[in-house]
Amino acid sequence: MHRTLLFCLVAAVAPAQTVVVELFTSEACSSCPPADQLLLRLGAASPGTIVRGPQQPIPAPPGVEVIALGEHVDYWDDLAWKDRFSSPLFSARQQDYGKAFHLESVYTPQIVVNGQREMLGSDARAVRDAIVKAAKEAHAEVSISMSSPQTISFSVSKLPPGSHEADLLLGVTEDGLNTPVHGGENNGHRLFHSAVVRSITNVGRLDPRRPGEYSAMAQLNFRPDWIRANLRLVLFVQDRTNRHILGAASVKP
Repeated sequence: MHRTLLFCLVAAVAPAQTVVVELFTSEACSSCPPADQLLLRLGAASPGTIVRGPQQPIPAPPGVEVIALGEHVDYWDDLAWKDRFSSPLFSARQQDYGKAFHLESVYTPQIVVNGQREMLGSDARAVRDAIVKAAKEAHAEVSISMSSPQTISFSVSKLPPGSHEADLLLGVTEDGLNTPVHGGENNGHRLFHSAVVRSITNVGRLDPRRPGEYSAMAQLNFRPDWIRANLRLVLFVQDRTNRHILGAASVKP
């Protein structure tokens, strides 16, 4: 009985497809605030996202959930302003994408859609076109749910044909953040952020040669300065060879 009820609940709210939109940004970059606002507008269409100000949501295509990830890189941090959300982990992720896309160099603001297409982070039309295309791709079935206040359960099945070995990654994002900037290119401005990635953790690895459902549980470890009501947990599957995101799901803790 319990399993049947859970299935019905998930089936009632789950979209036909999820698309992950990653923004590589920095508070020290004067070109980044418009891209930060674009990410906020994309996330504003998702239930539970906190939006402040007059920003209008950018609606996702029917049946599609856009999962936003704001990843603050650290290579701007020596230019008169240190971004408090920056991490070398996000700079390394962006470098991995640079290699996958055969770019001469990475840049900010850069958006990557489902690990398959990259574009200037403030180009709303290019981002929406990429979301529409990504939503048509085959995807894995991914689910995530809260088992207790400090534990999640998750499962992945039906990797798309042609998939390689893949990482199962758990991201924690936080909405409703802002920073008064006192140095660098954005000196004197207050910057507003949504879907700021607080952490990304590898919670498993999938081998497409071993079909079937992969399921597991994981303990959560939130830092005291993160506001739980503003957090979202994002589980996504990423191909280790071509960096494509094969499926994703999210839940509020």
